[in-house]
Amino acid sequence: MLLSSRGRRIGGRVALGVVSTLVLGATGYLWTQLSTLDAGIVTADVIPPAAQVDNDDTPPGEPLKVAQNILLVGIDARTDTYGNPLPQNVLDALHAGGGDDGGDTTDTMIVVHIPAGGAAATAISIPRDSYVDIAGGFGKHKINSAYSRGKNASLPGLRAQGLSGAQLEVAANEQGARTAIQTVEKFTGLTINHYAAINLAGFDALSQAVGGVEVCLKAPVHDSYSGADFPAGRQTLSGAQALAFVRQRHGLTSDLDRIARQQAFLSGMAKEVLSAGTFTDPSKLGSLVSAVQGSVVLDKGWDILSFAQQLRGMTSGAISFATIPVLSLSLPTPSDGDAVKVDPAQVQQFVRTAISTPAVQASGDDTTGGVKPVAATGTKTPSPGTPSETKQPATSTAAGCVN
Repeated sequence: MLLSSRGRRIGGRVALGVVSTLVLGATGYLWTQLSTLDAGIVTADVIPPAAQVDNDDTPPGEPLKVAQNILLVGIDARTDTYGNPLPQNVLDALHAGGGDDGGDTTDTMIVVHIPAGGAAATAISIPRDSYVDIAGGFGKHKINSAYSRGKNASLPGLRAQGLSGAQLEVAANEQGARTAIQTVEKFTGLTINHYAAINLAGFDALSQAVGGVEVCLKAPVHDSYSGADFPAGRQTLSGAQALAFVRQRHGLTSDLDRIARQQAFLSGMAKEVLSAGTFTDPSKLGSLVSAVQGSVVLDKGWDILSFAQQLRGMTSGAISFATIPVLSLSLPTPSDGDAVKVDPAQVQQFVRTAISTPAVQASGDDTTGGVKPVAATGTKTPSPGTPSETKQPATSTAAGCVN
């Protein structure tokens, strides 16, 4: 079951994913503030004991002694983390349809590898439509359905235990998270040590709390489905606009463009948080904490405060973004429509190479705190012996505008 966390874990809930794991270590003042908070943030028991990492013997300020992998997911959920339905007026503002839309799929899946010894981190995006083996015996389907398939399969058993309403929703979500984690582990060859998830309303609130994030578009866009309606060039987005920016699918060439937007936005959010002095301003910090209540879930075993203190010892403070290689963007499937064709062996080799580079370098201009922004995912020319149809997304290129 999901449980309320103590205040010392608030840091990870406040700045989801990349921001929480790479940016939070920048100031000592933050920890004084966070240690006094108890905001009832939600956690989930989704990481098995064998995958949990004990960092108690790593002194604060020194690099992590053991490499760790964090799965970040953005869930297309119409409920909050307590299992309660989001109000229809909130769904309308987010262009999210009705409470029965969405299906609890994971629209965003990113594995962040934090190496031991202080090297730069690597965030690897997985296209939501990647056609893979789903853990739990569900067969081959799009990877974004792993969460919903695990969740839905658990419902009969949970109802038989007498669960209903919000309690049932929370317990089923936990099983959905386990299935998603196991699927990603099988696909990438990595062991997932930590899990962080955010729902639609949480992304809206988080982007508003940091005062918006600057993005850049190569051309104007108008998409009535997501609500994306933006001119070309640089602009600052927050709330429903920010959500529309990262969720837009119609009008884009492929989901690789969508991933490039997600990566650009995460980089921009890290830059905005640092430049705005959020973690040294009690008022801004309080807004950020409040923004994620009912919106973010973190695995129960994650002592994020100690973890982020140890990240202060990272020598580079940088993060690079990459996207797994894909073979085709239009693979016909028996029951899932067109999917993204991937080769698990190729993906696992790509992942091993990405996380074992001696000195991973992030692209873009340095920002305060050493976090380097990345704006787009490039496509590199296949190397000799690589099938010509293989699309090889490379580590993100220099900061710039996205589609």
